[in-house]
Amino acid sequence: MKILIYKWKVYYQDIIADTFRNMGHEVYVEDFSGSSYNDDDCFKCVAEEQIRQYSPDMVFTVNYFGVLSDACRECGLPYVAWTCDSPLIAMYHESVFNSNNFLFIFDKVQYYYFKNVVGANVYYLPLAANPDFLPAGCGVCNDGENDFGVHDFSSEISFVGSLYEKNSYDSISDKLTPYLCGYFDAAMNAQADIFGENIFDRLLTPDILAQLGQIIDFRQSDRSFSDIGLVFNTTFLGFKMAQRERIGCLSLLGQSHEVKLYTDSHIPIDGVRNMGSVSYHEDMAKVFGNSKINLNFTLRNIRSGIPLRVWDVLACGGFLLTNFQAEMPAFFENGKDLVWFDSIDDMKKKADYYLTHEDERLEIAANGCRKARREHSYENRLSYIIDTVRLGCKEGELPGDEGIYEKCK
Repeated sequence: MKILIYKWKVYYQDIIADTFRNMGHEVYVEDFSGSSYNDDDCFKCVAEEQIRQYSPDMVFTVNYFGVLSDACRECGLPYVAWTCDSPLIAMYHESVFNSNNFLFIFDKVQYYYFKNVVGANVYYLPLAANPDFLPAGCGVCNDGENDFGVHDFSSEISFVGSLYEKNSYDSISDKLTPYLCGYFDAAMNAQADIFGENIFDRLLTPDILAQLGQIIDFRQSDRSFSDIGLVFNTTFLGFKMAQRERIGCLSLLGQSHEVKLYTDSHIPIDGVRNMGSVSYHEDMAKVFGNSKINLNFTLRNIRSGIPLRVWDVLACGGFLLTNFQAEMPAFFENGKDLVWFDSIDDMKKKADYYLTHEDERLEIAANGCRKARREHSYENRLSYIIDTVRLGCKEGELPGDEGIYEKCK
């Protein structure tokens, strides 16, 4: 199959392109990271010209871009999108109903929403682990010492990710009334120790949204069906909540353990050593492999799905301590493949425990690594995509999604 990939700002797109090639497909990549794509007629024309030039069998992107869906529709070509963000506001767009779309969504709550709204061309597909992430001869999955020989990357506890230093909530906080400030502060305090459920939905009442409408300059295209509640919940409260949660948890752990933070944020946290950003392809595996405990804090916007950081840590042979997500039990065993926590106090207790029980920690890391690399690889996921597109194009209708868990395992 000939595949045209439109590349934007996602770290692992090269892994996807290489995997497609290793599977025997012909792959072309166009980088549109700096392009404007929302209802951009000029870009649509450029895309149509490129599609006709390459004559691919399908166009593929990580996340969804309506202008590419429209361009592919004009060219009579399947458009395949695999999400890595949730909720993906770009999908709340009338182009999502284009019959040439094949939409693969990693968060099952979002999958159910779009399956109900759009119909048969929507599929559930979790993210993946890269079997080639771990350098040869290193890590617990290769029966060797989990040591990359780089002392600077060793730590008791580490976290790789953003603190959302710049977020939309902070940009409007000085415009909020005292009542709204107190309301949202109380909401975030309540959400802080509740994992597996997002309470913000119930708190964004019509009255609260009406007040926000007087503050936020909410605009959307004529073809969009998102609303101010979705946008505020996601890009305002969600990112601010992530900032508060990550700083609070890291600060708590830093009181009694060596904690390293790999980020491009500059917010100081007592007891935590900020190491700056780390290269995804070059050094991230060294962090995961040399940290006794790797942390994951999932954005509250992701309702049930498993974020990419989980798959990356496991693929690198790292021990993972993560917040609970509803989909995790379908793929992993708690205390065998990874360890999840259901409260901040539980996080602290489990970090203390596994730092003093090395044999258990290493065994869990090895189990998680083997399972992720052998059963949840990119080839596994992309094979499902290719089979789905081929069957849909051959029969003129899209297959059902029954048994996806079994197919992914």
